[in-house]
Amino acid sequence: MNRWARTRGVGGSGHDGPVKILSIQSSVAYGHVGNSAAVFPLQRLGHEVWPVLTVHFSNHTGYGAWRGPLLAPADVAEVIEGIADRGVLGTADAVLSGYQGDPAMGAVILDAVDRIRAANPDAVYCCDPVMGDTGRGMFVRPGIPEYLRDVVVPRADIITPNHFELDFLAGRTTTTLTEVLDAVDVVRATGPRDVLVTSVLHGDVPDGSLEVVAVSDGGAWAVTTPLLPISPNGGGDVTAALYLAHLRTTGSPATALERTIASVFTVLERTLAAGTREIQLVAAQDAIADPPARFTARKLR
Repeated sequence: MNRWARTRGVGGSGHDGPVKILSIQSSVAYGHVGNSAAVFPLQRLGHEVWPVLTVHFSNHTGYGAWRGPLLAPADVAEVIEGIADRGVLGTADAVLSGYQGDPAMGAVILDAVDRIRAANPDAVYCCDPVMGDTGRGMFVRPGIPEYLRDVVVPRADIITPNHFELDFLAGRTTTTLTEVLDAVDVVRATGPRDVLVTSVLHGDVPDGSLEVVAVSDGGAWAVTTPLLPISPNGGGDVTAALYLAHLRTTGSPATALERTIASVFTVLERTLAAGTREIQLVAAQDAIADPPARFTARKLR
């Protein structure tokens, strides 16, 4: 169980000023996934980001072909140790992680989380438990989903699973909003206090729409958006980064939900209009830096 999350949730405790975020994720030269999707939006919001790369590929793997190195966990640990050498690792306010393809890499991330929490008990860990999606099933190596469920997620303060991933983490299939909320409660009982569930589809969602649900100690909220005919890589990475940032700065899950989804939906709209495979982060940067008032979160409980 997350020893910090049991005594405090992120919601309700806004952070004054810029947030310092250690973001341990993949990187691509072309396009926007992992840190290449998370760092720029966080910087546009005025936050300080320390990107630590787990891979550096030419492009994301969705193209079917790519080049570049997969960094060894020991090399990633060395980079983090170098940050510690500067005497600043303990000043981080948050750790952000996405795809974890190897338990050894997960151990490096969790070690960094522990070291930062030891120096700054108010620091939080936001984990996007990337493992699969509806229609695709699991797309990570065997054993990784169980590792995320049993080892990583319980140590996180904030998690951002999609609906498919939530069902796996909770060990059940959910088809109604009540079942979704019950599943979130099951997962929250293992450690993380703030949960953002994306791509939620249940019996009461209107045709052509989907929902995003945020749950914290203070309640549960949902935003309903049109379902765009697009599913590019990197959208989840942007969502996790923005939700972490807005939750830390506002202390309000409802506000963080509204701002995050307004920005991400605008990015997806721009991507659809441009007809590109890569998300249009740069073109939509104004909607990231100043999220438009597009969606209103409704309180579920």
